[in-house]
Amino acid sequence: MTAPSSFWPPFWRGFRMLMPIWLGTVPFAVAYAVTARASGLSVWQTCLMSLTTFAGASQFAAAGMFGAHASGFGIVLTTFLLNARHVLYGLSLSRQMPLTGPQRAFAAQFLTDEAYGMAVVNGPKDPTGLSFPFLLGAELSLYVSWNVTTLLGALAGGFLPDPAALGVGVIFPLAFLGLLVPMLSGRTSLVVALAAGLGGWALSRFLPSGLVILLAGVGGALLGAWLLTRAEAADKAQEAGA
Repeated sequence: MTAPSSFWPPFWRGFRMLMPIWLGTVPFAVAYAVTARASGLSVWQTCLMSLTTFAGASQFAAAGMFGAHASGFGIVLTTFLLNARHVLYGLSLSRQMPLTGPQRAFAAQFLTDEAYGMAVVNGPKDPTGLSFPFLLGAELSLYVSWNVTTLLGALAGGFLPDPAALGVGVIFPLAFLGLLVPMLSGRTSLVVALAAGLGGWALSRFLPSGLVILLAGVGGALLGAWLLTRAEAADKAQEAGA
C-alpha cells in the first residue's frame, strides 16, 4: 500500500501531464454530448454515460445507436468491440508495474488511449517510475476534463451545430498519431506499427471497425512478441558463439 505522503506527488505529476491534452478533448466531448442529446438522451443520461462508461468512441457509437433505436445487445456488443483494445493496454501495464486487486480495478475503469500512451512513454522518466499514483493521476485528469465538458455540451446542445459539420471526426486519427509517434523508438516498433496499420486498413474493407481494431491490435502484439523473441534468441546465439 502506497503511503499518502508518497502517493500525491506522482499523482499530481501524472495529472498535470495530461492537462495539455484537455484542449483536444473539448470538441470531442461536446460533439458526443450534442449527439447524445440529438438522439433523445436527457442531460443527466448524457452525463451518466460519461461518468460510468468514459470511452469516447464507444459513447459516440452508443449515442447514435440509441437514436436509431438499436437493441440493447447490439449496443453492448458494439461498445465491447470498440473497447477491446483496452485488454491489450491492461496486459501491457500489468507487465510494467505492480498492481493490487483494487488498483487494477481503478486503473481499468479510468484507462483511456491518451492516459495509457502518455503514462507508458513518460512514466519511466518520472522520479518514482511508472507507478499506480502516476497512472491514476493521468487517468483522472482526462476524466475530469471529459465530464465537465460533457455537462457543458449537454446543457448547450440545442445551440450548437451538428457534430458532423464541426469536422470532429479528424480528432480520432490525429489523437492516435500523436500517441503513436513517441513510441516508435526502433525498427521493431516501426515494423509492427506499419504492419498493424496496413492490416487494419485491409480488414476495414469488409469488417466492422470494432472488430478491425481488435484484430489489428492482437495481430500487432503477436508480431511484436515474435520479432522480440527472435531478436533475443539471435543475441543469445551470438553471445554463445563469442
